[in-house]
Amino acid sequence: MKPRGATELQLEMLHKHVSKDVLDQVQICTSIPGKVPIDPSKLNILWQKNSYDQPNLQEFFGNKARHNDYDWYVFNSHWCYEKFRYFFDIPAQKSVVIKNGCTSFPTRKIYKKGDPIKILHHNTPWRGLNVLLRAMQDITDPNITCDVYSSTQVYGDSFKHNNDDQFKALYAQAEKLPNVNYIGYKPNEYILEHMTDYDLYVYPSIFEETFCASALEALAAGVHVITNNYGALYETCAEWPVYVNYSDNYLQMAKDTAVAIKVASQYLHEDHIQDHLEEQQKFYKRFYNWKKKGAEWESFLRGALSERKA
Repeated sequence: MKPRGATELQLEMLHKHVSKDVLDQVQICTSIPGKVPIDPSKLNILWQKNSYDQPNLQEFFGNKARHNDYDWYVFNSHWCYEKFRYFFDIPAQKSVVIKNGCTSFPTRKIYKKGDPIKILHHNTPWRGLNVLLRAMQDITDPNITCDVYSSTQVYGDSFKHNNDDQFKALYAQAEKLPNVNYIGYKPNEYILEHMTDYDLYVYPSIFEETFCASALEALAAGVHVITNNYGALYETCAEWPVYVNYSDNYLQMAKDTAVAIKVASQYLHEDHIQDHLEEQQKFYKRFYNWKKKGAEWESFLRGALSERKA
């Protein structure tokens, strides 16, 4: 299979929500400079979603003479833009932030006291699965279980072939834990369809996210989120989740995450929490739906094309 990560899914949504006559005049390259050739006859845009520290970005961004290769740089968060500005002095006059969008806003699940608590984790294995599994070892309540959809398959067959072996010990650990169900890869459509089966989305990240589409999808479904303040997570998630402080002491972060899960399980049924989750879902539906994001892109692209022709 071909890659079906957040980058590919967001690009698909862009093509569904922006006018074809506009997109026909634009060449959009996602994340890796040169992945799509520069087209001198079009407006060339680098839609940057990868973190500033990725090895395959250093040669291009480290050479300021190359910054003029693209007419515009679109970043998926202010955090991402500020990192590229600080480390590479990306020109502000040709940079813009347009955040990711979401398409799924299902009827929210109302948790009732005493119901089983199901945790969702669907992030790639190098982003914090080790911390999550250690946290689950501290969860002794048989009412709390975690489904883990973690795999390298999301980036395609070739990526999985070259990278999956190094995570097999983690997968095996997940399969052995009595309160963890290791499921592995499922396409994003499956995750969205089953999102409301879950009460908590838990992501103790050890990877500097530039946005985090999976957190956005959980928030948009009205799921209670437990995460940390690493990378752009605080920008994407705003005031809605329970935050655990990021630490490079992963054992401590795992213990803190376990405490957050235990506490959440005790108050999740309370009216003020359910009201909070209702307002959370309204917020993301209003500001992150793809109709709104498509309009942002359309306005930006039409303006950039008009400026180019002037």
